[in-house]
Amino acid sequence: MNNITNKLPLVNKCIFKNNNNCLSRWTIVLQSRDYSRPTSFPDYFQNPIFRKEDQAKLIETGELSKFAAVPVKPPAVYETSSVYHDPLVNKVINHIMEMGKKQLARSLLEKSFENIKRIQIERYHLASTPEAKAKIELSPKEILHKAIANAKPLLQLQPIKRGGITYQVPGPITEKRSLFLAIKWLLEATYEKERTVHFPEQFAWELLEAANNTGKVVKRKQDLHRQCEANRAYAHYRWQ
Repeated sequence: MNNITNKLPLVNKCIFKNNNNCLSRWTIVLQSRDYSRPTSFPDYFQNPIFRKEDQAKLIETGELSKFAAVPVKPPAVYETSSVYHDPLVNKVINHIMEMGKKQLARSLLEKSFENIKRIQIERYHLASTPEAKAKIELSPKEILHKAIANAKPLLQLQPIKRGGITYQVPGPITEKRSLFLAIKWLLEATYEKERTVHFPEQFAWELLEAANNTGKVVKRKQDLHRQCEANRAYAHYRWQ
C-alpha cells in the first residue's frame, strides 16, 4: 500500500492516513479522479493531409469540401509537401536508427543510395543495346520501393492453441505488418555480413537483389508462403 501512496498526490495521502475506514474511502478517491494522461488534441481532430498527391485525389473525387470545416492537427516536423519527402524512406531510416542516432542512420541510407547509383550507372554503360539500357532503373528510391514491394509477404502464420497442441495457422496479413516484416528482413539480411562488409554496401546489394525478385529476402518470403500452403489444413482454427 505504501508503494501506491507514493505515486499519488499529497492530498490523497492525507485523506488516506486520517480516515478510519481507509479501504472504502481509498476506493472512492481512486474512482473520483482520473489519472490518465490527457492527449494534445481531442479525438475528433483529423490528421493533416499534407501531400500534394493526396490533395489532388480529394479534389478529383470532390471530397475536399468535407474537410473544410473539420479541425485538423498541425503536421509534424518531418511531414512536408516537398518533392524530396518520401514516407517510405523515412520509415526505413527509423528502422535503421539505433539509440536515437537518426543522423547516422540517414547518412548510412544515403551512402547505400550512392552505391546503388554507382552500380546501376556502371550497368547502364556496359549495356550494349538501347533495350537493355531502358530496363535498368537508375533511381535508388524506385529500387527501394520495388525491393520492399517484392519482399512484402501476403500471408502469415499465427500460433493458435487447440486441445493442448499449438498449431501454426495461416491467415491474411495486414498492410502495416507486411511492410514491417519486409523492412525487418532486409535489415536482418544486411546485418548477417556486417562484420566483413560495411552496411551501405551490403544493404545496397540486398535492395538490388530484392528489386530483381531474387536474394535471401525474397527466398524467405517464398518459404513463408510455402509453409502457409503446407499448413492450410489448419486454416479453420482461425474461426473456432
